[in-house]
Amino acid sequence: MKIEKIKEEISNMIGEKVLAKIDIGRNKYEYIEGIILNAYPFLFTIKTDNEIKSFSYSDVLTKNIIFKIN
Repeated sequence: MKIEKIKEEISNMIGEKVLAKIDIGRNKYEYIEGIILNAYPFLFTIKTDNEIKSFSYSDVLTKNIIFKIN
């Protein structure tokens, strides 16, 4: 999958509630649940209950972050 396709798909998911599995290294994962807030040219943001986290599209490409729509 190419970055352009990932950007398009994430842009279409703005406002959707998602569950994200984030690889933080050494076989450890963090799970966050939130809403895709914005999609910018080089990154996108997810709003959780108490914070806003940003991720790059390359994180999705390399499968460091995996989405599941709730």
